[in-house]
Amino acid sequence: MPSTPRNLPRFLPTLTEVVHTPTAMTVPRQPIHSTEQIIDRVMQRLDVSLESRVKQTLDTVVLEQLDALETRLRDELQQVLREAVTEAVTLQLEAARQKTE
Repeated sequence: MPSTPRNLPRFLPTLTEVVHTPTAMTVPRQPIHSTEQIIDRVMQRLDVSLESRVKQTLDTVVLEQLDALETRLRDELQQVLREAVTEAVTLQLEAARQKTE
């Protein structure tokens, strides 16, 4: 057994147990994704935002078309009513004229 030096301080700390240092923490590697998996993830994220954008766009287009259709229908209905009234008045006037003859 080796001899210890005699001039050591009286209260020298001594290692009484083995201290194990933690191993370096490794970050788990993400698996490499295929192109299809990446496309699926992107599409899932886009799906939500695209749905609301498409809905807004369709709402706008449908309302514009309904406004145009309403105006056109009103104009057509006025024309049909004018023609019907004109025809009815003409027939009534002819019937009244035939009675007086």
